[in-house]
Amino acid sequence: MLHGSVPSSISRLEKLNFFDCDFNRLGGILEMDPFLELKDLQYLFLSLNNFYLVFLDNSNATRPQAQLVDIGLRHCHLREFPYFLRNQHRLQLLDLSANNIDGQIPQWLSKVSVETLLFLDLSNNSFIGFDDFPLVLPWSKLQYLKLDSNILRGSLPVPPLSTVFYSISNNSLNGEIPQLLCNLSSLSILDFSYNNLSGGIPVCLSNFSKSLLVLKVRSNQLDGPIPSGWATGNRLKMIDLSKNKLQEKIPKSLMECKMLEYLDLGNNQIRDAFPSWLGSLPELNILILSSNAFYGRMENPKLNLIVFPKLRIIDLSHNRFNGTLPWGYFERWISMKNLDGKNSPPKFMHESLDMMISIMHVPRDYDYSMTITNKGMEMKYPKIIRTLVAIDFSSNRFDGEIPESIGKLKELHLLNFSNNNLVGGIPIAIAKLTNLESLDLSQNKLVGRIPMELSTQLTFLSFLNVSHNRLTGRIPGGGQFETFQSSSFDGNLGLCGKPLLKECSSNSRSLPPPSLTSSGEFGLDWKVVLLGYGCGFLFGVVIGHVVIKKKPNWFANTFSKFPTRRRRRHVLKKIMVDFACTIGDGRDEDCILHRFFPLYASMSCIIKL
Repeated sequence: MLHGSVPSSISRLEKLNFFDCDFNRLGGILEMDPFLELKDLQYLFLSLNNFYLVFLDNSNATRPQAQLVDIGLRHCHLREFPYFLRNQHRLQLLDLSANNIDGQIPQWLSKVSVETLLFLDLSNNSFIGFDDFPLVLPWSKLQYLKLDSNILRGSLPVPPLSTVFYSISNNSLNGEIPQLLCNLSSLSILDFSYNNLSGGIPVCLSNFSKSLLVLKVRSNQLDGPIPSGWATGNRLKMIDLSKNKLQEKIPKSLMECKMLEYLDLGNNQIRDAFPSWLGSLPELNILILSSNAFYGRMENPKLNLIVFPKLRIIDLSHNRFNGTLPWGYFERWISMKNLDGKNSPPKFMHESLDMMISIMHVPRDYDYSMTITNKGMEMKYPKIIRTLVAIDFSSNRFDGEIPESIGKLKELHLLNFSNNNLVGGIPIAIAKLTNLESLDLSQNKLVGRIPMELSTQLTFLSFLNVSHNRLTGRIPGGGQFETFQSSSFDGNLGLCGKPLLKECSSNSRSLPPPSLTSSGEFGLDWKVVLLGYGCGFLFGVVIGHVVIKKKPNWFANTFSKFPTRRRRRHVLKKIMVDFACTIGDGRDEDCILHRFFPLYASMSCIIKL
């Protein structure tokens, strides 16, 4: 990496054709004029250094100067639009990104290299608009146009038909999406997120280009339904329509997006049941439906049905889902059990556009990004690593117990079931999630003790929140539990021990943890037992009444006699068998009648006495 300054003697290299000092630490003040005097110079790259590029004499811009083909002036601390460009007629690549240029994009630029320009990057400046440009931008062969992170106002500019990459996010554009965009049949990347565009999404935007890979319109003011015309054979990999005002249901034509990896419909006004049919998409990695009006139960998938085979991240938070947690899905989310490539070097989700500009190979990556809740905070991921695995079902109306099948998702990093109506205990199976970094079970109705295994086996756990439940007993010590604050356990009156101020009594230490089964260790259901006793009693009374009424003489003769010694031994033996069955200590073959009609069996012995 070079330091110091660019030597002034560079202007003596009269035959210089190519000069590239990108990605160094050259400093000082660098004059542009000596480079323009090199008549044979065609390729000039001065990007990403520490020097300040200056133009000493704009009045000389009409003098003969080098006719450049590619110019890279990224991050050169420019404060004004380079005037020398006005007389450049052969440009193919122009990069002025990450400077301090403000004001309007000058009108004369619309006449510069109209027939040759392929690549234009004006992002990360302070431009406020185009000064009297035509409705469709004039560069007839333009392929790459990046205008992100300016202060552009007015309507959305329309690039020429040749455009492959168009990104104009993070501006202040308003008005509706122009229908002319649907004529860009070569487009692969379309991103106008983080603006103030309003109206509906044109239906044609769902099927105008079979080359389209990325459609990102996040964070605008768009309303109406999601377009329903997604075409068969499309190549879409990313659809982000989040943070708008979209309504109605998710169109089932999205099933045609067989290559889709990322779908974000969060923060809209969509009212629908859980779209289980999206489980047929073979490449879907990320599904975000948070902060909508989704409702109803998540029914478990049919047996032997493969659903969401590559799903790694699912966010259903802040909706109205109810019923029990979908244990059937937990058992079938294959990628959350064993992630392919987890031992390989880190890879991020992105799209690569390898462009040939003149003699230059210009690789341009478009990184996927997302916003999800992590460790109790909303966190933006400007890049998404392919090994991240997360489930967020928080702020819904799920009830019942946390299923044991959650322990099968061993690749999980983030798990959030907070703010629901979950009951029962914290399953020990969660301790099997050895990659877990964040666990939030707060604001539920969980009972019992915090399993000791969580402190010994979750060695990567850096965030835990089990506050505002009904947990009891001593908080486990050791491991990552030593790093958690008292706020992680607040609102559980039965908890004691560090980090809480409440100390544990001697009884708290000796009591065994409560059973997590519903009816004891042996699976005895007392409702069934009481029902059996009731039925036995009723059956005995009815049979006894019928016998006495129809055969009173037989009854009197049979039971009025004093029992013989053998009879007494038999009856006593029967009573002992009945007693053994009652306390659960009898043999199975002796207790059949007792189990089905316990009171009737006992009454028969008493009557015999």
